[in-house]
Amino acid sequence: MRLTKKDAIELLNENLIKLAKKAYEKKLQLHPKKITTFIVDRNINYTNICFINCKFCAFYRHKNDKDAYLLSFEEIDKKIEELLEIGGTQILFQGGVHPNLKIDYYEKLIDHIHKKYPQITIHGFSAPEIDYISKVSKIPVKEVLIRLKEKGLNSIPGAGAEILSDRVRKIIAPKKISSNRWLEIHKAAHEIGMKTTATMMFGSVEREEEVIEHFEKIRRLQDETGGFRAFIMWSFQPKNTTLYKEGIVKHKTSSNRYLRYLAIARLYLDNIKNIQSSWVTQGSYIGQMALLYGANDLGSTMMEENVVRSAGAVNKMNQEEMIRLIKDIGEIPAKRDTNYNILKVFN
Repeated sequence: MRLTKKDAIELLNENLIKLAKKAYEKKLQLHPKKITTFIVDRNINYTNICFINCKFCAFYRHKNDKDAYLLSFEEIDKKIEELLEIGGTQILFQGGVHPNLKIDYYEKLIDHIHKKYPQITIHGFSAPEIDYISKVSKIPVKEVLIRLKEKGLNSIPGAGAEILSDRVRKIIAPKKISSNRWLEIHKAAHEIGMKTTATMMFGSVEREEEVIEHFEKIRRLQDETGGFRAFIMWSFQPKNTTLYKEGIVKHKTSSNRYLRYLAIARLYLDNIKNIQSSWVTQGSYIGQMALLYGANDLGSTMMEENVVRSAGAVNKMNQEEMIRLIKDIGEIPAKRDTNYNILKVFN
């Protein structure tokens, strides 16, 4: 029987160990060989210039701030070459919503990377970025996606979802696209054969019912399109953010809450095969524990990460440590690519 929203609300009060057992059993139905994957990639934040001013973000800068930047193609090339040296296969490409960059800039950028580094998969540009490119370039979202795909964009990440509740969004990011717009953009990507990921950032001002509603909206779109290849959730990091400075959010949410939501996500999102652990916000050992609560992927070795770090969370992990953490819980580590194809198994 499929979990209902009422079932999920009831699970919020379930004994945590019992909940973990249910989620792990569900994970084994989908991944019976106990292979836990990870990817070697790099986050490249091509610009920190953004006019949306999200209250949960400590990364963005305004165009005239002294530490505002837009990376040159040469600077991006250097970052990709450093990634290739350690066997990386993907760049996660995201920036702020830059007020002056139109579709031609993004086409040139993707074309440049794809031609110079064809072995690198480009997973990039959040729904808010795609939405703004569409508006400033005066072309439909689907045309933006088609044109970027033709230049070499492989897939788009789920960033910008936060909580798919407009009540929450009006508080934490009033200038950001609506929850329906986020869903529309991912649906448009799925309709042109482009896979995406779904995400959730919790721990700000959302209610428990809104978390479950978020899961419901993701599951509903996945039923319709099958276009999400993974789900990733992480907890809000309040340090250095406007939400913290204004006293709206006073502390980080607990690891208990993270593991509870993760387990419920595994049970509720029965049509999404891959769920990623967020060691970047939780640290390596809660990241490891997440594998016992339904996650089957340890995410990225994260050669570079700037957004979460700006909010005060600094966790690092290399390939060797990932392999050790996975083996420690009796599972088999495997390096994957963006499409979750296995590249190497570490028996």
